[in-house]
Amino acid sequence: MISMLCRYASCLSLWPTIAVRTSTATTTITNAYSGGWRMFSKSIDNSRVPVLQEDDLEESFVRGSGPGGQSVAKTNNKVVLTHKPTGLVVQCHTSRSLFENRRIARQLLVTKLDQLINGEQSVEAQRQRLDQRKQTEAARRKMRLQAKKKAWKEREFGDEGGT
Repeated sequence: MISMLCRYASCLSLWPTIAVRTSTATTTITNAYSGGWRMFSKSIDNSRVPVLQEDDLEESFVRGSGPGGQSVAKTNNKVVLTHKPTGLVVQCHTSRSLFENRRIARQLLVTKLDQLINGEQSVEAQRQRLDQRKQTEAARRKMRLQAKKKAWKEREFGDEGGT
C-alpha cells in the first residue's frame, strides 16, 4: 500500500535506503488552431522520485486542535511523520480520519523529499514550468487575436468608424 501511495526515486549516493523506481508519465494533448493540428507532448518525469521505506519513518499520533468538537479534542488523529535520514518532519491534520491523515502525510513527505533531492527536476518544479509555458502560450494567443481584431476593424471601418 505504501509503495502505491508514495512514488520515489533518488540518488542512491545521498541516501542508500531510498529505492529507485523508473517510470515516466507522458500526456499528449492535441489542439486545433490556425486550421491545422498541432501536437504538444508534455511529460513529467517521475523516474527520480524517491520511494519511502517504512523503517526510515517515525510516525506518531497526537491530539489535534481546531474545529470539530469532542471528536477532534479527545482523539489522536493528527499525524506527525519524521523521515529519519533527512530529518524532515510533516504534520497532517486535514481530516478527522486517522487513515486519511496518514495517507496525506506520506504524500506531503514524498513531495518534500523530491524537492530536497531533485530540486529543479522535482515533479512540482516540472508542473510549475508546464503551467508557466501554458500561461505564456495563452497570453501569446490572446495578443494575436486582439491584433487580428484591430486589423479587421481598421480594414472594415477605416478611420471614421474605428473609434
